[in-house]
Amino acid sequence: MMKTACQEQLLPGDTLQEKWDFAQEAGFDAVELRSRGDFHFRDRLPELRRALADGVVMPTVCVEMSHFFAAFDEDLRRDALEQMKSQLSVAAEIGALGVQTPASYGMFSRRLPPFEPPRSEERDREVLLSGLAELGEHAREEGVSLYLEPLNRYEDHMVNRLEQAAELIGAVGLDSVRIGIDSYHMNIEEADPAASILAFAPFIGHAQVSDSNRFQPGAGHLDWPAWLGALHTIGFDGYLAAECRLTGDPVEAVRSIPGFLRRSGA
Repeated sequence: MMKTACQEQLLPGDTLQEKWDFAQEAGFDAVELRSRGDFHFRDRLPELRRALADGVVMPTVCVEMSHFFAAFDEDLRRDALEQMKSQLSVAAEIGALGVQTPASYGMFSRRLPPFEPPRSEERDREVLLSGLAELGEHAREEGVSLYLEPLNRYEDHMVNRLEQAAELIGAVGLDSVRIGIDSYHMNIEEADPAASILAFAPFIGHAQVSDSNRFQPGAGHLDWPAWLGALHTIGFDGYLAAECRLTGDPVEAVRSIPGFLRRSGA
């Protein structure tokens, strides 16, 4: 049986301890944290240490920033790299496994006007490899992983599919850099999501789940038995972390996720 987690903002409660109580009662095995920029995540360390001491299981972190390590602007790139290194260090301090981030989010899409980005594909690759190497080395030193998340074509123009992430990670050559897959983005970008999981199994380190419409698993038309079956086949032993919007009663929607995933093969 695979382990399930829920991102903290989806869980009812004012504290991580209260959210964890609900998560356990609902059938989750962990809470996935969100890490904002401006060193906000580092500033949460006292709160996170108390939660850890109280038994809250927090194995993974999802980055939530206004700009990311492959930004067009050099100053924004540098800031994102420093923010990310801080977040990786905080994750290590609380015993987490790793931090998931895209290369960028909402920065540019080749599918929308003006269609041609202001940076060449060759320069994109240089920026991606440089950033992944710097973050990957920091993650290695801290004993955690960096999970690179491919996003769909409307949210990022550089890393959309598992094959692209795997090629970059192979070029970087650090075991501390893995792919963080997301069922929603895969449903858009992968011709056969289950086959992609099998093809790039050695690179997969983390998994986030939402349905085809970005709502909670079970609210769309994603082929969950095939997707989860592929993860079983490759021996995935990480967490399935719910990162989704909610439809219907929000508390009941969150409560439904672990049971749905188990019935679907998790």
